[in-house]
Amino acid sequence: MATSATIDGVPGTATSIQSTTKATLPGYKHPLDPLTPDEIVAVSLTVRKYAAANTPIKAIRFITNYLLPPPKKDVLAYLGIPLSTGAKPEKASEIVRKAEVDFIDVVTGDSYNTILSLKDGAWEVDTLERLPTGVQPQISVEELLICEDIIRADERVQKLAKDVGVEPHQLRADGWAIGYDGRFPKKQRIQQALMFACFGEHDNLYGHPMDFIPVIDSLTQKVIHIDFPAHYTSTDASGSPTILNFSDAGKDATLNGSSTVPPPLSDSLDANRPRIPPPRAPQDYLPDMLQKNLGSKFKLRDDIKPLHVIQPEGVSFKVNGNELEWQKWKMHIAFHHREGIVLSTVTYNDDGVIRPIFYRLSLAEMVVPYGAPEHPHPRKHAFDAGEYGMGTMANELSLGCDCLGQIHYMPGAFVKHDGTAFIIKNVICIHEEDHALLWKHTDFRVGGRTHAVRSRRLVVSMICTLANYEYIFYYYFYQDGNVELEIRLTGMLQVYVKGDNEPNPFGTTVAPGLNAQYHQHLFSLRLDPMVDGLQNTVVETDVLPLNAPTGSALNFAGNGFFTKETPITNQKDGARDYDLEKDRRWIITNPGHKHPASQKNVGYAIGMKGGICRMLAKDDSWVAKRAGFTKKPLWVVKDKEGPKGSRLYPSGKYVPGTRGEETEDFITSWVQGDESLVDEDIVLFLTLGITHIPRPEDWPVMPAESLNVHFRPVHFFTANPCLDVPRANDSHSVPAFPDGQSNACSCN
Repeated sequence: MATSATIDGVPGTATSIQSTTKATLPGYKHPLDPLTPDEIVAVSLTVRKYAAANTPIKAIRFITNYLLPPPKKDVLAYLGIPLSTGAKPEKASEIVRKAEVDFIDVVTGDSYNTILSLKDGAWEVDTLERLPTGVQPQISVEELLICEDIIRADERVQKLAKDVGVEPHQLRADGWAIGYDGRFPKKQRIQQALMFACFGEHDNLYGHPMDFIPVIDSLTQKVIHIDFPAHYTSTDASGSPTILNFSDAGKDATLNGSSTVPPPLSDSLDANRPRIPPPRAPQDYLPDMLQKNLGSKFKLRDDIKPLHVIQPEGVSFKVNGNELEWQKWKMHIAFHHREGIVLSTVTYNDDGVIRPIFYRLSLAEMVVPYGAPEHPHPRKHAFDAGEYGMGTMANELSLGCDCLGQIHYMPGAFVKHDGTAFIIKNVICIHEEDHALLWKHTDFRVGGRTHAVRSRRLVVSMICTLANYEYIFYYYFYQDGNVELEIRLTGMLQVYVKGDNEPNPFGTTVAPGLNAQYHQHLFSLRLDPMVDGLQNTVVETDVLPLNAPTGSALNFAGNGFFTKETPITNQKDGARDYDLEKDRRWIITNPGHKHPASQKNVGYAIGMKGGICRMLAKDDSWVAKRAGFTKKPLWVVKDKEGPKGSRLYPSGKYVPGTRGEETEDFITSWVQGDESLVDEDIVLFLTLGITHIPRPEDWPVMPAESLNVHFRPVHFFTANPCLDVPRANDSHSVPAFPDGQSNACSCN
C-alpha cells in the first residue's frame, strides 16, 4: 500500500490501490547502481497503474525514470567507508531502493513527479505531485525527433520551403528548446525548429540552412508560429558592407529597419520579407562524398602506418558490476540520463589505508549561448544537460574507433515515452593508456645512473551528440593521485544563411552564404568532496610578491614571493572569482587531518586555468538569468540532502521554459545566508568553458578543441605516492628505421 501520496499537490493517503509491480531481477550489487532496464519497465508500469486507479490522468508520456540515490551517510556505511579517515565506519542501516519519475499528462499538458520505493520485491508509489504551471521536465529524444515530422507536414512550412526551391521531403530540422521567449504561454511544451535542406542521403544538411524558424508544440504536434530572423543590409559609400556599431547605437540599432526586440506574434510572419534561398554548394565531410564530388582532387592520406595499443597480459583494472578498481583507485561508475557519466565513492588505497577523496563527480549543467542579438537568435542558448539530458544523447561506442586498446564497456538505459527502456549497449568506455613519463632523474655523480617511470592513466569516457555538436568527456585517473576531466568539442558548427555581401558583425563566414555565429560553451562541473572524510573546508590561495622594495632589509634582491591562504568560511562568500595576476587556486582541505611534516591540512587542489571563461552576455540578459552559475568560476555551498536528494543542478531541476525566476532550487540562492562552510559537508560547482569564434578551418566539421580541469593532492600523501610504480622498460620499442641508432633501456 502506498502512503503519504499527493495528488495535484494535495497530500493524502492512498488505500487499496493496486500500484505495485514485482521486480524481475534480484537485488542490486551497489546502492548507487542505476535502475536496470527491467526496473525501468516495472517502475513505469507501477506509475501507470497508480495513475489509472487514483487520478483523472488518461494518457501518460514518460520523460525520466531513474534511481533516487540513498542518503550519503547510508551509502558510506553500507560500503564500510568511514566518515573520517582512520575512524570506524558507521553502523550500516537498511537502504531502501527508490526511483523518481517525471511524466506528462498528454491530454492536459500537466507535468508530474512521482517517487517510488522498492519494498519486499515490489515497487510502491510514495508520492505523486503535479508540478506548478510552466514547470517542464526535460525534452525527450522522441520529442526532438518528432519535430522534423511536424514541420514537414505543415502547409505554411511547405510553401515557404517551395518559395526558395526546397521540397517538403528535403526539409530537415534540429529541434531545440525554445530557450526564452516570453510571447508564448508558460504551459505550452514547445520547441524551435532550426531548419535545413538536405539534397541527398548523406549530404551535409548543415551546409544548407533555411531562412525561417518554426515553433512547434510537441503535445498538439502542430506548428504554432514562424519566426523570420532579420538580416543586415548596411553598406558604406563604396558599396562595401559595414558593421553596425551596437555599442553606440543602443536601442536604436536597426536590422532591415527593425529592432532586435521580438515582434508581437501577430506581426512575426512577414510576407513581404525578401527571402534568401539555402546555399546549394555541397559542404561534404565524409570521404566517399568528397571523392564523389571532387574526384581526383580528393585523396585520403596514404602515408599513415598502423599504430596499435597492445596489452599482451590483459588490463590492470578489475570490474565488478559498476564498481571499478585500478591499482590503488576504487570507484563506482554509473550512467545517468542527464549527467552522463557519474563517478561516486572515489577512494585511494594509501599503503593499506582507504582514503576517501570524492563522494560524487559529474557534469551538472552546461549552456551554449550564441552572441547574435537579432531575434530570434538570442533564444539559442541550449542547456544541453538540463533541457535534453547529456546521457540520453550518448553514442554507442565502437572498438578501434572511439576507443583504442583493450576496452571494457558499460551499458546505459533511459525511459521511452511508453515506459519501456531504451538501452545503449556500449555507452561508457574504460581503458588504460600510456601518458609519457611519470617521473625521471639522472644522477650524474655516480656514472649517470638513471631511473625513469612511465605514467599510465585510467580513462573513463563517453561521447554525446547534441544535434550538430559532439562532446567527448574523458575522466582520467593517474598513479600519482591526480584526477582530471578533459572535455573535447567537435562536430558541426550551427550556421545560419546569409545574403551576398551581407555584413556579419556577430559571426564568421565559413563558406559562401554560411554564417557561423559567435558562441560560448560553458560547463558546470559538480564536485562533492570527501577529502579524508566529509568535513571539508575550501581554502583560497593567492601567490603574491613580497610587498617590500628591492634593496630593503626584507627583500634586498627583490625576488621574494609568498602564498596567502584565506578559508571560505561563510556561505554568503561561496561565489568566488578567479584572479590571474594572483595565480589564484583553491584547495579542498580537511582541517581534521594534517601532513606529518608540513603540518598543513590535507587537501586536493583545483587547477582550471585552461578552462576559466567568463559569460559574455550581460548579467541581466535572458541567458544569464537562467544560467546564474556562469557568473563565477567557483561556487561553494553546503550540501543539503532532502527527500529528493542533494543540491545537484545549478540552474534548477526543471530547466525547459524557465524564464529567469530565481527559486530555492538555484545556485545563486544557495550562496545566500550565513551558514558555515568550515568543516562541513560541502559541494563545489566549477564553471569552465571556451568562447568559440569560428574559423573557416572549423568547417565543414570541427577539429576537436579541448579544455581541462585538474584535481591534485596537496599535503595529502606523505611523499611522492608513485615511488612504487615499476620503472619503464618496454621491449617492444625499436628504432624507426633499419639504420637507426638506439640504446637499450638502462634505467635501474
